[in-house]
Amino acid sequence: MSYFSKIREALQKEPQARPLPGRGAPQNVSNLRFTTLTVFTVLGLIAAIVVNRTVPQIADVEIEPYRVGASLDININGLYVSVLSGVILLYLGIAVFSFLDQDRRRKFIERAPFRFAVGLVLAVWDVLGTKFLLLPQPFFPGPARILEPFLMEPGYILQQILYSLRLFACGFVIGASAGILTGILIGWFPKVYYWVQPVLKISGVIPAVAWMPFALTLLPTPFGAAVFLITICQWFPIASLTAQGIQSTPKTHFEVARTLGAKTPYLVFRVAIPHAMPQIFTGISIANGFTFTTLVMVEMMGQPGGLGYYINASKVWSAYYKVFAAILIMAILFSLILWVLSLVESRVLRWQRGLVKQ
Repeated sequence: MSYFSKIREALQKEPQARPLPGRGAPQNVSNLRFTTLTVFTVLGLIAAIVVNRTVPQIADVEIEPYRVGASLDININGLYVSVLSGVILLYLGIAVFSFLDQDRRRKFIERAPFRFAVGLVLAVWDVLGTKFLLLPQPFFPGPARILEPFLMEPGYILQQILYSLRLFACGFVIGASAGILTGILIGWFPKVYYWVQPVLKISGVIPAVAWMPFALTLLPTPFGAAVFLITICQWFPIASLTAQGIQSTPKTHFEVARTLGAKTPYLVFRVAIPHAMPQIFTGISIANGFTFTTLVMVEMMGQPGGLGYYINASKVWSAYYKVFAAILIMAILFSLILWVLSLVESRVLRWQRGLVKQ
């Protein structure tokens, strides 16, 4: 085995996981308890379906059916029940998948009371917002009414989702790449740190939206201006935390590598950057929070498409059920993006298992 292989093995060796102080071994979940809490999980959603189907429509509101496909007619209540049924089947599928693994069992049943409460909230909301219309209208439509845009204009909504995803992807790739590169240069080269770090500190505290007039003036298209603003959101936190990760690398790692003949490229790419990876992913997580906010704001202030544009257009016509539908899409979409990034992070930082609290 070469010297460099020994260094890499020493730096990446995964230590044995130890239980957290003050905690014993986790208790196993019995089959009966797991089954009971699985039923409890979906019971609230079942109650929401029963309420929607049994409580009569008291308020004088016309519920029109929509043609889906060639021959299927469905109204908002039918779609609402179908969505709830799909969520129930999803939870049951996760329960079956988790049945043979104790860790997955514990994670699944931890959220059982919350899922039950969500079902009850949906049932009450359905009665107040759809059946009786006791909530102020049109500002607080019922859950079934919020799903109506997916029957009215599914193709148009898909276009706005794709526009937002394209805008986010361009800004994320450019901003994350620029942030990581800037952080490496700042953290490794003292001269770059001297000249760039003050600029980073000054520009980083300025909200990205404040640059919008300049971006719209200097860049040729609104899309390019939006990408520029999202890039700024990504660049500052990623660059700052990447630089901190590079600078905090223990000197002993470099000394051992140099003793065995390692050159500068090896020290940067095989020692400093792997050590900085937790900070890099922390910067990406922080940056995404600002990015999602900026994405919606720039779409509401000059973009020809996107979910923010859809919200703005719907608000003009007081179609607040469409606004809620867009918010629902954002919640699901952004959660999926964060989930994918967390999978990538857990894969890259798998050597941390047992060192940090999960």
